[in-house]
Amino acid sequence: MATMRPTETVFVYGTLTDPDRVVAVLRSAPNASYELGATAVLEGLCRLEGEYPTLAPGGRTEGRLLSVDKRGLEALDRYEGVDRGLYERIAVPREDADTDCWIYVGDPDRLGADGRVDWPDGPSFEGRVRTYVSARDVAVTTPE
Repeated sequence: MATMRPTETVFVYGTLTDPDRVVAVLRSAPNASYELGATAVLEGLCRLEGEYPTLAPGGRTEGRLLSVDKRGLEALDRYEGVDRGLYERIAVPREDADTDCWIYVGDPDRLGADGRVDWPDGPSFEGRVRTYVSARDVAVTTPE
């Protein structure tokens, strides 16, 4: 089976910034293709510590870009617990490209995160995050 080229970009800010962790996670997706990319900054959302790190409105978060193919993205979704509602995968713009970049945002209440988090009101956590991202200048940049 031919390996697919990485077509999806993900901004990572936690354990997936470690190349060894990326390899371990993507082993669950046979023939997944990936490239660990440049350091990057997510403007408009800050890292919040808890049982697992997550993002909250305001500030900025340092991380890096990870390019994956469809199988790799599915493996990342499993790792981040998207199917269990632990994290949501949300698209945000990239300032250095005409494409979006995926981020994973976890519900701070479910992750035992420290501090007060002011997401907009809404019927679902995913909807509240999407509302915030679309109404603010949330974007991924790569330092020059």
